[in-house]
Amino acid sequence: MSAPASSPPVVLASASPRFRVTVDGKFFRLADARFFVKGVTYGPFAPNALGEPFASVEQTATDFRLIRELGANLVRVYHVPPTWFLELAQAHELRVLVDIPWPKHLCFLDHPALRQQAREAVRQAATACCAHPAVLGYSVVNEIPPDIVRWSGVRRMERFIEELVDEAHRADPGCLCTFGSFPPTEYLSPGNLDFITFNVYLHERKPQERYLARLQMLADAHPLLLGEFGMDSKREGTARQTDYLKTQIETAFRAGLAGTVLFSFTDDWHRGGEAITDWAFGLTTQGRQPKFSFQAVRACYATAPAFPEARGPKVSVVVASFNGARTLRICLESLDRLHYPHYEVILVDDGSTDETPEIARGFGRVRYLPIPHRGLSAARNAGIEAATGDIVAFTDSDCRADEDWLRYLVGDLLRNGFVGVGGPNFLPPEDSVVAAAVLVSPGGPAHVMLTDREAEHIPGCNMAFYKWALEEIGGFDPIFWRAGDDVDVCWRLREAGYKLGFSPAAFVWHYRRSTVLAYLRQQAGYGEAEALLARKHPDYFNSFGESVWRGRIYTSSLAGVILRRPVIYHGIFGSGLFQRLYASQPAALLSLLNSLEFHVFVTLPLLVLSASFFPALPVALTTMTASLACCVLAAAQAHLPRSRLRWWSRPLVASLFFLQPVARGWARYRWRFQSSAQMQFGWLRLAAARRANRSEAREFLRYWSEGSVDRVALLNAIVAKLESEGWPCKWDSGWTNHDVEIHAADWSRVSLTTVAEIMDQGCLVLRCRLRTGWSLAALILFWGVLAVEAVVIGLLAHLQPWLWMIPLSLPILSGFIDLQVRTAQIALAALVDEAAVELKLKPLAARSEGPLAHAASAPDTH
Repeated sequence: MSAPASSPPVVLASASPRFRVTVDGKFFRLADARFFVKGVTYGPFAPNALGEPFASVEQTATDFRLIRELGANLVRVYHVPPTWFLELAQAHELRVLVDIPWPKHLCFLDHPALRQQAREAVRQAATACCAHPAVLGYSVVNEIPPDIVRWSGVRRMERFIEELVDEAHRADPGCLCTFGSFPPTEYLSPGNLDFITFNVYLHERKPQERYLARLQMLADAHPLLLGEFGMDSKREGTARQTDYLKTQIETAFRAGLAGTVLFSFTDDWHRGGEAITDWAFGLTTQGRQPKFSFQAVRACYATAPAFPEARGPKVSVVVASFNGARTLRICLESLDRLHYPHYEVILVDDGSTDETPEIARGFGRVRYLPIPHRGLSAARNAGIEAATGDIVAFTDSDCRADEDWLRYLVGDLLRNGFVGVGGPNFLPPEDSVVAAAVLVSPGGPAHVMLTDREAEHIPGCNMAFYKWALEEIGGFDPIFWRAGDDVDVCWRLREAGYKLGFSPAAFVWHYRRSTVLAYLRQQAGYGEAEALLARKHPDYFNSFGESVWRGRIYTSSLAGVILRRPVIYHGIFGSGLFQRLYASQPAALLSLLNSLEFHVFVTLPLLVLSASFFPALPVALTTMTASLACCVLAAAQAHLPRSRLRWWSRPLVASLFFLQPVARGWARYRWRFQSSAQMQFGWLRLAAARRANRSEAREFLRYWSEGSVDRVALLNAIVAKLESEGWPCKWDSGWTNHDVEIHAADWSRVSLTTVAEIMDQGCLVLRCRLRTGWSLAALILFWGVLAVEAVVIGLLAHLQPWLWMIPLSLPILSGFIDLQVRTAQIALAALVDEAAVELKLKPLAARSEGPLAHAASAPDTH
């Protein structure tokens, strides 16, 4: 029966909702429920009686009933559907993803007429489908050939896709837009997409899992839709097609995708005006007879998205809060709605003085645990002690957890052999415009990834660990009051040989600081934490006191100015199947222009000098201008959310780029100086004991061992004492000529090297060498002071003769550093002596360092 000559009337099912699908973080939402896409591609078909590339109305209705029987809720079509098609889809409670066709296979960016044709196609499609509730969204283009992208240029292509998305948004306000990418163009990243769509045909489970993990990292805060996947039953067989589709659907939903679209519903499809007969990707034959794979997909779609785990351990969710009443109620309400069968919520009140107790009483299932104010780590340790679950998850009182947060977090923890797992944190849609500026400013919470699934660091606002793993390392270190506890725990777990993972779909909404003052206070807290971390984990910091990450940092904030374009691997002759983008890092040299050190040692002295020597003023203004220019350029490169972009947003970001290094650096140095002063008292104590016992031994120490204690045992004992007394030290990484490097203070460094000499009857002489020197900071300080004094004397000494007295400060400074170095050496020698005595080693005299001296001074063992 042929279709009528006009669009037929369609009666809508009364139960069919008339709401449009919206974006909800990494997923879609339909009214009050989460909407997971379970779709199939549909068509194109031979033209119907109206000349449309769709089946007849009757055949479409029959197909839709079969699609609903499959458990699918979406069809992806490759032409703009007529109104009757959308009404019929709505009647069957199906959503439609509309691919908008235009000549993408041509070099369209070289021809204005082709570009205009593409814009018109998008505008007309969005106008024709405007506001229809059956339309999930528009794909403004699908699979642009990679050689055309390379020919036209990546940024030009991204800008044009963004133009097309803007056209659709103007024609159909409130619509969702995407574009269909695939592995050869995975580097394309238009900035205004509502969700990310990738077509991926990988037939093995492990490669598919790895690639979906990579796509999740690329998708960041957007929903990720698997827009096409499938297998040809004609070549691979129906049994293999069935197994493949089952595996791929489960893999995709476990990976936290927003949905899947299977290619295709039927073997009946046309391309280029011809029927395709040599492929059979469909779940049904050309005559719409279901294949074996149909029932398998129906079972998977009935289970999706929550495929059961082998076990469901109890989870204790710990929220540590100190005066967090502003957002605490929102946090606890979100935790009350989690889709996880067995969990408890423990609110640890760290001595709050606000309305926290009253808010807690309003939530019956929350265990309220008030403690005296002892800081973040102590509060989290109290939560661990009170936890009754096998897994302890942590979030903050300024976070709102997604309803599926625990399900994804625990699922990735159970399946991948990790002891801890974290997830992303996104800016809530309702957060302020100032918070949006803070989001892209430096210093925000970030995750650091070694691979697309293994993490080096997971942020404290969204993390979970096996309770036994936390207990094994002693929990959180109480020295971290405000921040840094998550970094310390991650590093200690990795040092213990464990792995940490990342779950991209397990996200929380994280409210940023809503005022500049609150943001700067937060950064000061991070600075204090950095000082404590550098003292405890010096091997994770460089000579300038900056943390050195082995993985890639993922954050919405920009760390500095990027000068180099990213590099794309296209493959030989641009034919690579997986063409990847390698992002450029911010210019380190330009970042120094905004550092506290640059302001203190360069800009400020020049400004002071210009007060009495006018020619120095232009130089001072130049340095100030360079610093401000870097801030302005960084703000210009920041990716601010369009919905919260104001005229003053980028000036505010530039101001935060200028203020953040100052606030963070000042706090870091203040705490470093305080800890250095505390350590100085420790040196004096140990140095006094050293002088009383063996003041003649400074660089070389020797000990006699009967053979039961070897060199490694002595080193372990020394390191254990260093760590127990809080001395920061770096173990030999295999690339150095010393065993341990001790960072005794800001101005000195001591390296310990040991060697064992084999004597008669299996005895050993263990020799220790303590080499000292100035630290890099001391060298920079000394030569910096020298340079400043030279400039001042050269410019002003003829006016003020007394300035020739300034160089006398150099011997004083040098003597102070040398005194600190010598004190550290004597103190550490005392510590080594104590470790040797505990191992019952016998000290030897240090008159000579030759083997004959060892034999002469060896204890009488006969």
